[in-house]
Amino acid sequence: MAGAPNPLDGFVVDPAAMAYVGQGLQRPECILAERDGSLWAADARGGVVHIRPDGSQRLVTQQADTHFSQATDDATRFVAGTLPNGLAFARNGDIVISNFGTDRLELMTREGQTRVLADTVDGQPIGKVNFVLRDSRDRLWLTISTRIRNWMQAMDPTVADGYIALYEHGRLRIVADGFHFTNEIRLDAREEWLYVAETCARRVSRLRVGPDGSLSGREVFGPADHGAFIDGIAFDAHGNLWGTHVMTDRVFAITPEGELRIVLDDDGGSAAGKALMAAFERSEATPEMMLACGGKIAPWFASLTFGGPDLRTVYIGSLRGERIPYFRAPVAGLPMAHW
Repeated sequence: MAGAPNPLDGFVVDPAAMAYVGQGLQRPECILAERDGSLWAADARGGVVHIRPDGSQRLVTQQADTHFSQATDDATRFVAGTLPNGLAFARNGDIVISNFGTDRLELMTREGQTRVLADTVDGQPIGKVNFVLRDSRDRLWLTISTRIRNWMQAMDPTVADGYIALYEHGRLRIVADGFHFTNEIRLDAREEWLYVAETCARRVSRLRVGPDGSLSGREVFGPADHGAFIDGIAFDAHGNLWGTHVMTDRVFAITPEGELRIVLDDDGGSAAGKALMAAFERSEATPEMMLACGGKIAPWFASLTFGGPDLRTVYIGSLRGERIPYFRAPVAGLPMAHW
């Protein structure tokens, strides 16, 4: 949409105007929205929470997992047990789960029946499966943040063992490697480029998508260093790439021209956030420093989902919130494959 005014011009979110949906959620990291107004949020009890249009909700899981709620310390809570993370809808409506705790790609029906799609690649354990994205050809794109079991130990600028894998015809294969904590990925409107949030490089990269699923021409999109950890990303219909700065809790957008804009700041340049970033640059970030960070809206912003009948309601997923904040955007989101 070159030449058209950017609908984000002058737009910022007032934190006081934030609305919320859901209650008692556990680690609602990723959220899927449907046309009827339903939301499906990943939940650390071992499944997803379906929030119906009327606000009622139900937990869908084969076997409720209490590890997250009963963990004796936060560091354990975020690295062990079953941790459904990224979600995608299969064409038939089943839910594809990238499980950050069990290190598996799983498929779950809406009633909780679950089977493993993949837990190895090239004969080796997958690693920390973070996010899954379905494209228009029903291929599943998967991010693995790190091969280190305790992911907090991979929050280091020198670690670059994250990769991207493609699941197609029942087989998982690595298509790009060497990322600094691979997080969420998105395809542009024509599925010509795959955009990658590299959390520990504090940047967004992109790669050209070949007809066979190969990736090439890796380059940085937008700022070379955001000075903050990037978690989730999502496109709007204008071509802006929205995203979150996790732990320092901001929502940003990168325009098609590569300009960074902050549309919501729930951190305000806190001392804890500055201390974490400074320590990270020295390879000295600790779980305690990470856990000292977080805003008030939903600590540790993780993902962004466009929903509502006009795709202009933006929902924020988080790692430490118990409900889902949302606000209205001046532009619709880019419809996902299931929409």
